[in-house]
Amino acid sequence: MKITPSSKIQSLMLAAALTIGLCFVSPASAQYVPLYSYILDINSKTLTDLGTLGGDSNSASDINDAGQVVGDSRTAAGDWQAFITGANGVGKTLLGGPLLAGNYLYTAAINDAGQVVGASIPTAGDRHAFITGPNGVGVIDLGTLGGVYIASSASGINNAGQVVGDSSPAPGSGASHAFITGPNGVGMTDLGTLGGDYSVATDINDAGQVVGYSTTAAGNRHAFITGPNGVGMTDLGTLGGDGVEYGSAAKGVNDAGQVVGYSWTAAGALHAFVTGPNGIGMTDLGMTLGEGTSQAFDINDAGQVVGRFTTAAGYEHAFITGSNGVGMTDLNSLVDLPAGIVLVAAVDINNVGQIIALATTIPPIPEPQSYALMLAGLGLIGFVAWRQKSGSRV
Repeated sequence: MKITPSSKIQSLMLAAALTIGLCFVSPASAQYVPLYSYILDINSKTLTDLGTLGGDSNSASDINDAGQVVGDSRTAAGDWQAFITGANGVGKTLLGGPLLAGNYLYTAAINDAGQVVGASIPTAGDRHAFITGPNGVGVIDLGTLGGVYIASSASGINNAGQVVGDSSPAPGSGASHAFITGPNGVGMTDLGTLGGDYSVATDINDAGQVVGYSTTAAGNRHAFITGPNGVGMTDLGTLGGDGVEYGSAAKGVNDAGQVVGYSWTAAGALHAFVTGPNGIGMTDLGMTLGEGTSQAFDINDAGQVVGRFTTAAGYEHAFITGSNGVGMTDLNSLVDLPAGIVLVAAVDINNVGQIIALATTIPPIPEPQSYALMLAGLGLIGFVAWRQKSGSRV
């Protein structure tokens, strides 16, 4: 199932960037900076190039504890294909098949059985969340929340096959709501909001605790965590930034309920955060390695956090922390990289220390246009989308 991305597909890629960082897309020019994906083993300090499907870009989105990777890659013909690898990133199998009369899948997450979730994007009509069987076999439409909700996207899956994401209504009929399914994607339940009109689920642990972000009754965007199996929704607050122009978002959760994401501070900076078990407390991971922004994207059961930060020179780099978010190390300092390649974001980490690192080539001196492309692909476009949706900064 493949296409040459149209403007519609590229706009959906932008919407997906908060979840998977598909590529460095420029919304103004509909161009992108080629993106490369690697598995970085934090224990052996080795780097494995995941390659492409013959094209110039590959965006991996998730890795399970066996080292199976899912993502999207460009072919020599310029088409985008969803893929799954074997253990430790070896080989690539294309995902697809007839689904919703569509011809493009984007992948978001994989569990330890190799069940993959994401969204099917048709040439006409609305996107729908999907789940596959073990090892990416088969594609099943998960539907929507029904009623006014006509579209959906899946962003996370646990080892029971519970899927989370969001379902969107027809234009003018309301706002997106987060959902959770039962095991193996059966059924879809609305998780509600923090009192506002909007919510998105981004990840789920094996207890069924769901994290994401939602509007409050005051219209602020706040990170949340639920109880087991998606029951209840707790506001995680922010790092001090608040009001209608500030907010926070949760991106990952481990089996202890430690949550990571990013939030505006009281000083107006965007910083990565980590919480204690069950979302208790929010610790600012700060800017240990730089002077600009930072974002956390995932956390494993050892409490190692991965994400991206801005260096003192103004470049985007990937980072990892020690257990429970302590310390921040630039991943570029840990491995020998191919000439001209820079690791710009770490988007996922499994429980054996394998990291999905996204990379690109950068000019000797940062250029504003290049930075706009990079930030779009790394998730800041999600905050832009929030601002466009509600007229607020975040």
